[in-house]
Amino acid sequence: MEFPVKPGEAATQRTACAILPVFEDGQLRGATRAYDTASRGAIKKLIRGSDGAGRLGSTMMVHRTQGTAAERWLLVGCGKHAEFNATRLASAVGSAVQALRGSGVREAISYLAYELPHGLSARDAARLAVGAARGAIYRFEELKSKRDPATRLSRLGLARPDGSDVRETREGIRIGTAIANGTDLARDLGNRPPNVCTPSHIAATAKDVAKRLPNLKAQALTERDMERLGMGALLAVTRGAEEPARLIVLEYRGAGDSAPVAICGKGVTFDTGGISLKPPAKMDEMKFDMCGAAGVLGAMAAIAELELPVNAVAIIPACENMPSGRATRPGDVIKTMSGQTVEIINTDAEGRLILCDALTYARRYKPRYLLDVATLTGACVVALGHVYTGLFANDERLAAALLAAGERSLDRAWRMPIGDEYGETLKSNFADFANAGTRDGGASVAANFLSRFVDGTPWAHLDIAGVAWRANAQKGATGRPVPLLVDFLLNLDAA
Repeated sequence: MEFPVKPGEAATQRTACAILPVFEDGQLRGATRAYDTASRGAIKKLIRGSDGAGRLGSTMMVHRTQGTAAERWLLVGCGKHAEFNATRLASAVGSAVQALRGSGVREAISYLAYELPHGLSARDAARLAVGAARGAIYRFEELKSKRDPATRLSRLGLARPDGSDVRETREGIRIGTAIANGTDLARDLGNRPPNVCTPSHIAATAKDVAKRLPNLKAQALTERDMERLGMGALLAVTRGAEEPARLIVLEYRGAGDSAPVAICGKGVTFDTGGISLKPPAKMDEMKFDMCGAAGVLGAMAAIAELELPVNAVAIIPACENMPSGRATRPGDVIKTMSGQTVEIINTDAEGRLILCDALTYARRYKPRYLLDVATLTGACVVALGHVYTGLFANDERLAAALLAAGERSLDRAWRMPIGDEYGETLKSNFADFANAGTRDGGASVAANFLSRFVDGTPWAHLDIAGVAWRANAQKGATGRPVPLLVDFLLNLDAA
């Protein structure tokens, strides 16, 4: 989809469809008022005769558009005007594009941000509009023999009242498009079935991305390489699987010799739980257990497309967690790459095992910041639902930067505790510590485990178990936290 900037006076721009905001108080503002004036009060009459016309997300298509240069209007409810903010702008854009999907409209102009919401720049409004529009048209149908008709909407113009902020709007479109491309890549990887999206498939995708985009270099370490490195934790998880594991390393260099940001992404392409077998219900959703890896790869693709002046490295441990005669058992003791030993209490607590070796490997780069992203615990879903990513950090400045990035990108995170008290139940009589403890505060217990492998590096752990995918009728990967990660790297100088 293209997003041209459309500066000029409202109601005079030729378009197949003008997307106009209406609010619950019935008062017409900005572009909507201009269209109403040009049509001699037609919009005001329509709103008066309609219940809930301004309700957030409501839409009304109007074909009698006399007096204006638009062939039709799409009136989009934006809720209360005083509460119209970045979140509601994105919601309104998404609702508008959904309404146009099956309409046959090929191009439209959005006036939803003609008057910018309070505190939102033209650049950020454009970025969020692009992300919302792309999210509304995304479909995963590459494995279907019969696909739904594709939307004909290929151009969504972003209207501005004059030419003063055209450059800023275009920059927002550029950023939003790159983030949307990275998010779609993450969604595609997450949605592919586990017989397609194997560790080798993720490695091949990373290499394809590196060939296609500037300043990227990719390699994939084999299990033999991991053995030489002493990655006993990662190898313990993959021991029961037939599919070979891969440790994918993707380096982006855009800032000379400065210390990179290192980001590790959990890539369990299917998680049965191993010997600690999961219940059958919804086990099919365990193909999404690699969404941390997908999100990190999508973010790296986005920053390379934007050619950001930063250095970043992605470390993606990719494997399956399967039961077999060779599988790791509860009670086994394994040695991690860091030299620390771990007693396996629960083989379904495998994400922290592959990540601990990835974190140790990432420290070789002497990173400025060290992050990991993982669908790590059901406890985080219980705590935060499907709204916020759980954020754990040992560094206040890093935590603040990530929280701010989440707010700007609408990919929000919530700070969670990580104190030593949460490590008490990880004590072991047979190893340095165990891989699982009490279920109470389980997300913090898991984060406490990971904190033992960062060796004082400023570090943050993002538990995306509740936000990485949707279930039921909307089943599918969300692509989170690509927007958060890219925003963080866009604003790295302030971190």
